[in-house]
Amino acid sequence: MSIAPSSQPLNVLKPADYGTDQDVRWCPGCGDYSILAQMKKVCAKLGMDRANTVFISGIGCSSRFPYYMNTYGFHSIHGRAPTLVTGLKLARPDLNVWMVTGDGDALSIGGNHFIHLMRRNADVKVLLFNNRIYGLTKGQYSPTSEHGKKTKSTPMGSPEQPIRPATLALAAGASFVARSMDIDVKHLEYVLERAAKHRGTALVEIYQNCNIFNDGAYDHLTDKLVKNDRVVYLESGKPMVFGKDSARAIRLNGFSPEVVDRAACKADDLLIHDEKLTDPTLGSILSRMSYPEFPEPMGVLRAVEQPIYEDLVRRQNRDAITARGVGDIQALITGDETWTVG
Repeated sequence: MSIAPSSQPLNVLKPADYGTDQDVRWCPGCGDYSILAQMKKVCAKLGMDRANTVFISGIGCSSRFPYYMNTYGFHSIHGRAPTLVTGLKLARPDLNVWMVTGDGDALSIGGNHFIHLMRRNADVKVLLFNNRIYGLTKGQYSPTSEHGKKTKSTPMGSPEQPIRPATLALAAGASFVARSMDIDVKHLEYVLERAAKHRGTALVEIYQNCNIFNDGAYDHLTDKLVKNDRVVYLESGKPMVFGKDSARAIRLNGFSPEVVDRAACKADDLLIHDEKLTDPTLGSILSRMSYPEFPEPMGVLRAVEQPIYEDLVRRQNRDAITARGVGDIQALITGDETWTVG
C-alpha cells in the first residue's frame, strides 16, 4: 500500500497533513490513537518530507499504521517487517524509514528478525506497541504477558516469564533504546523526536493499553495518584530520582539497583543516568527494573553512535567494484561452474 504524497511545501505542513482520508479502525479508546497523534506532531515539527518517508508494518492492530500516515508505506506479513526495512535502507539509504510493530509481531514470529535488525544498526526507527496481549486475534497471551497471566490460551495462567523488549534490544547491541507510554503524550512526543533524530536503529518501546482484551495493563504506572512513586524519568547526566518532591532515588549496590531515601544518602551515592555509555550494561540494568520492586524507567536508556549497516554494505560493494570491476550477471550464470545437459 502506498499513498502518493502531495506537493505542499514542507514548511507549512501541519500534523493533520500527515494523516490520510482513511477511517482509523482501532477500537474506541485504544492507545494507538495517541501514538498516531504524537507521530504526526513529530513529523510536522521536524518537517519530514512525505515523499521520502516510509512506514512499514507487520501484522497486528499496530500494523494498520501505514494506512493512516500520508507518506509511502507497506503493510507486510507477520514478523517480517525488519527484513523489508533493512532491504529498503540498503536500496534507498536516502529514505526516512519507520517500522511499526507490536509485542506479538516483533517478539514471537518476528523475534529472530527483530534481533538482527537491532544488531545491524540500519538507520531505521522502530515503534514497538507493547500491550502485553494479542489484540487482533482476540486476547491470547503474548511474549510480553506477565507470568501467571490468564487469557483464552492460558486459562490457568501463563507459565512463562515475559520478554523485556528493551533488554533484548540492548543485548543485541541496539544503538538507541527508549521507552514511553501512550497516554503520557508530551513525553512520548519527546521520545519520538529523539528517535527521529538518531542515526541508526532506534527502538521506542511504547506501553500501550488494549482496552478490549487487556484493559488496565499499565494502570499501576499511569494512575495519577500513584504514578510519581512508580515511574522514574531518565535524564542523562542527572540522578535517578522519583516520588513526591523527588524524595526517593536509585543507587547501585554492585550491579544491583536499590531504592533509597534521597535525604539519607550522599549525592555521590545516587545513580547518575548516562545514555551515552558505550557499554550497554547500565541500560540493561535499567531495562529490567519493574514495579513493584522498582519504579519503571521511562525515557532514553541508551543513545550512542555506531557504524551504520547500509553504509558498511554499500562501501563493500564499492570496494568490490573498484577491485574487480562491474559484474556481469549473464557471465555469472553461464560461467565455468555451469554446464548444459543435452
